[in-house]
Amino acid sequence: MTEKLYYIDSHLNRFEAVVTGCEETKGGWALTLDRTAFFPEGGGQPADTGSIGPARVLDVHEREGRILHFVDRPLPVGERFACALDWDQRLRRMQNHSGEHIVSGLVYREYGFDNVGFHMGPDCMTMDYSGELNREQLTRIESLANEAVRSDLPLRIWFPEAEELKTLFYRSKLDLTENVRIVEIPGIDRCACCAPHVERTGEVGLVKILTAERHRGGVRITAVCGMDALELLRSYQDSVTAVSGLLSAPRDRIVPAVERQLELQAAQKERIAALSLELARLRAESVRETEGNLVLFDSVLDEVAQRELTNLLAEKCAVAAVFSGSEAEGWRYIIGSRRVDLRKNARAVNAGIQGRGGGSPLMIQGRATADAETIRAFFRDWKSEQ
Repeated sequence: MTEKLYYIDSHLNRFEAVVTGCEETKGGWALTLDRTAFFPEGGGQPADTGSIGPARVLDVHEREGRILHFVDRPLPVGERFACALDWDQRLRRMQNHSGEHIVSGLVYREYGFDNVGFHMGPDCMTMDYSGELNREQLTRIESLANEAVRSDLPLRIWFPEAEELKTLFYRSKLDLTENVRIVEIPGIDRCACCAPHVERTGEVGLVKILTAERHRGGVRITAVCGMDALELLRSYQDSVTAVSGLLSAPRDRIVPAVERQLELQAAQKERIAALSLELARLRAESVRETEGNLVLFDSVLDEVAQRELTNLLAEKCAVAAVFSGSEAEGWRYIIGSRRVDLRKNARAVNAGIQGRGGGSPLMIQGRATADAETIRAFFRDWKSEQ
């Protein structure tokens, strides 16, 4: 059996080990060692990566009691190698995982909700709870969690004997009976967990709850801890500073500044829409009536005004077709008629203008990719099916 150094010292990140097995696998090799500090994926925490001698450790899993280190090259069995974890990655994961225990313990202590799901991703972690928490309650949990960090509480981690285990109350998603590893944070949490943790809560550094949403009758919280929290908040600060500069507003006044910009934008949209409709009407007035078809190309009108122009032109001709866009990017078309059943003719129209779309007998719309000259020629020569 491989000696699990990560249970002896979670901060051990450099060690020596003897290769006890090397098997070729799909895409690489799997090594076993006489001792390892590489944590295999488990308990919601991803596997460690790093190096074993010249080999790069890409993943680690425990299968049928064997800890397999998946590496990019074979190593000779029986030789001893220097091993190193990607320590910054491991430490960040321990900060986040221990932070999750603090939050989950507090949620249970304060509100009685169980942690029913946990996932640690590359940028944040998610925690699912069995009941809903409002904003005020989440703010309280976040404050209590950071008070626990500030208190620098020692974590107690042990494998209790069977008799002791019977007397312990601890959180667990599974019904465990043997080889149960308990992680305890005094006054905060006691939970079954197989993953490495920090030694004291002060190492967690910072607990920041980011989002909360309803999930399966409870709540899903997104959070970050430690250096991940610092880097995320730094990126938020950079964004706030950039927005402050763009709006020429102090950083503590960017929300009112953005609200003013949105109000201005909404007013401008209304004005543009009104002007677009007025332009459509003026363009329709400038067009003479004809017994044939009318085709217009436009790059200004919005969709509402394009539809209005089509309707106005349909009163002056057999079929009115208004195309908005460009040959490079394609056209949005709206075609209207008071004399031709356009639904019946939609397939022929789309074939002639390399388009896709449909609608009612009075109007069809869609997209087309033919060039303007091809479109003009089609409507000039087209004989509709009445």
